[in-house]
Amino acid sequence: MKTANVVSALLLAGVSSAQTPVGFTPAVTTKLEVTFGTKNVATGGQPLTKQETSRQPTIGLSGPVNGSYVYMLIDLDASTNFANPKAGQPATYLHTVLRDFKASGVPSPAGVTTLTTTSNGPVSWFSPQPPAENPPHPHRYTNLLWVQPANWQIPSAASSMMQSQKLGFNVTNFIKAANLGTPIAANYFNVTG
Repeated sequence: MKTANVVSALLLAGVSSAQTPVGFTPAVTTKLEVTFGTKNVATGGQPLTKQETSRQPTIGLSGPVNGSYVYMLIDLDASTNFANPKAGQPATYLHTVLRDFKASGVPSPAGVTTLTTTSNGPVSWFSPQPPAENPPHPHRYTNLLWVQPANWQIPSAASSMMQSQKLGFNVTNFIKAANLGTPIAANYFNVTG
């Protein structure tokens, strides 16, 4: 009986520590703090509205913050048919990629350092806008953060993906093309059309 309880506790700890949706690759366990106005994405999969997510969020990290970072937002539940989502196939859609995030000020009392950027690209902020669907279907919007390599120039293959392959975007292929490595933090929220 004790063994079953220990195993259950370990399984729950593993599930609760994931900051990316189940089945998403690469899985990330470090939480990216994401706040829209005064609404913090406290837990993965938290429901938010289109209105709440209409402006670019404030992001932050707990622990040491050094260097520069790259931020991405993707919709894991887009459809290949925007006009009639049910008629299309599920596809990932690239919303945003922003570079040059750096620490801004000192950590909060909770130990979170806010990250800011003056960059508006290479893919500017495009807010979650899932279409109305019947029955309503939540879209999982996934936020990813990478350490930005020193003197990072976006390779042409990665640049091409960001401009011409937004629908059907492949994060794993992008990571390789952009020479970014594994994301260091993530978070996700749901928005229903």
